Amino acid sequence: MATASATLSSLSSLSLHTAANSRISLSKPRNPFFTKPTKPSLHHSFSSHPTTTTTFTVKSSDIDTTFFDNFNPNDETDTVFNAPERPEDFVAPPSFDEGPMETEEEIATAYEELYGPAYSGESYLGNDIYVMDSKVQKKTGFGSKTKREKVKDGFEERVVQVRRVTKVVKGGKQLHFRAVVVVGDKQGQVGVGVGKAKEVVGAVQKSAINARRNIVSVPMTKYLTFPHRSEGDYGAAKVMLRPASPGTGVIAGGAVRIVLELAGVENALGKQLGSNNALNNARATVVAVQKMRQFRDVARERGIPMEELWK
Repeated sequence: MATASATLSSLSSLSLHTAANSRISLSKPRNPFFTKPTKPSLHHSFSSHPTTTTTFTVKSSDIDTTFFDNFNPNDETDTVFNAPERPEDFVAPPSFDEGPMETEEEIATAYEELYGPAYSGESYLGNDIYVMDSKVQKKTGFGSKTKREKVKDGFEERVVQVRRVTKVVKGGKQLHFRAVVVVGDKQGQVGVGVGKAKEVVGAVQKSAINARRNIVSVPMTKYLTFPHRSEGDYGAAKVMLRPASPGTGVIAGGAVRIVLELAGVENALGKQLGSNNALNNARATVVAVQKMRQFRDVARERGIPMEELWK
């Protein structure tokens, strides 16, 4: 028991005090973001005298208290915002609902001044209501390229086939679209073209230009049919064409029918004998048409009248 009481008395006499010459500096650093804060040096010692001495040194010049010199938290005038006075010649703007309502003619006139003539068929500024048909530019999906205006040259365009094709390159595969287009004026002129582009619209435009560069003439009789039989092949495709009596119509399928219709043929028979490739069949039809000749041309070359051709 004596040993336990001596231990408790010795523990109660322990104390934590700092040296008299140690000071904690609370002065404001010059640059608080880049200056490493200093820690106060604390000297711990255990002695029988429970004395603790702490000295703080703070300079009054380091603390900015000028804000509180003229500020009274109990005074409401210090916390109320005073708006600036309005000038003498200030006129308040009218409300949105005030004033007379605009008429439909005024709204249409303002719209026409901003965006041009509308398609309503009326112009309040004397503009051409159809001027926007030739100036409008429609944007496509990829690349934001503008859509070209259709060429009005009397040829009608018809898309035969649009396929997605890929090209294998070093970095991977490039996706394109290939379009087959047939153009014709339905008066004996027809052409087949093909084009590739990254967009369907661009591919159709390229193929239409290519078709116009490959226009051929189709010989026809007064009954809008072929003068004689003909066969043509292109690659693995083979096409057979036969004349037909009036009222028969165009009996053909696939690309052959499109080529004959745009050429202006109304009575004919056509048959695809080889491949089913649309491009090759269309070009085979053109080859078969180019082999045809008019009777008057053959008679002129032979130097005989046309009546002697059937003798």
